[in-house]
Amino acid sequence: MAKTRKKKTLAEQADRHRLYQLSVQCAEAEIDFVERRFRELKGRPARLLREDFCGPAEVCCEWVRRHKNNRAIGVDLDDEVLQWSRDNNIDRLSKSQRKRIELIEENVLEVETETVDVVSAMNFSYWLLMDRGTLKRYFKRVHKALADDGILFLDSYGGYESHQEIIEEREIEDGDFSFTYTWEQERFNPVTHELECSIHFAFPDGSSIESAFHYVWRLWTLPEIKDLLTECGFDVTFYWQGFDEDGEGDGEFEPVTSADSDAGWICYITAEKC
Repeated sequence: MAKTRKKKTLAEQADRHRLYQLSVQCAEAEIDFVERRFRELKGRPARLLREDFCGPAEVCCEWVRRHKNNRAIGVDLDDEVLQWSRDNNIDRLSKSQRKRIELIEENVLEVETETVDVVSAMNFSYWLLMDRGTLKRYFKRVHKALADDGILFLDSYGGYESHQEIIEEREIEDGDFSFTYTWEQERFNPVTHELECSIHFAFPDGSSIESAFHYVWRLWTLPEIKDLLTECGFDVTFYWQGFDEDGEGDGEFEPVTSADSDAGWICYITAEKC
């Protein structure tokens, strides 16, 4: 009698990059902010965007979908995730949209690209550059890559909970597909501000993907970031997220020069080339 083939668990069937896109990154919101702020600050639309540490290049894809004249360049060191993007994100674009995206497998500290209107380094990706000299080198190279009126867009997070070892869970639903996203801050070193974090995914059948993504980065403070950007020739503005009636982030970011000392906060940063 033939043996019954064991059915794969939901974790074994899952694609970790797709799960990441569903639970972590919101390219639409990021591009909404970039489009609106660039036009407000510069009086013209941005047309060429470079996404550093691009991973699956979802921001690049969203950018070229927005306008027929928009072009995007994605830069990342990981050939596996770049290929995943080609197979799963870029392949779903129209032919004309695909022609307006270029993916480059290279170090953001070394890459040479044409002059761009916008450089985006979101999802705290630049925190992988953990010493002052290296981060300053990166900011200098971005300054060189930007047009005279170009803008570097960053994000950051903090608050006293960012120094703690914590676990946060959130339920994610995509049609009839659901899973639990877990963000774990495993270790924080107050001397170096080195922060070790992991993302886990769990499924209704009891299976899970532990440490689907693992990060060791530096929790940079806003004054440190501003000082470095200013030294590299940028004019810096911080944008703080408001809260709805339930105390949750409302997705609206406004420029600030001071803010409350909350347990956890997220902000956007614009660095305008001087």
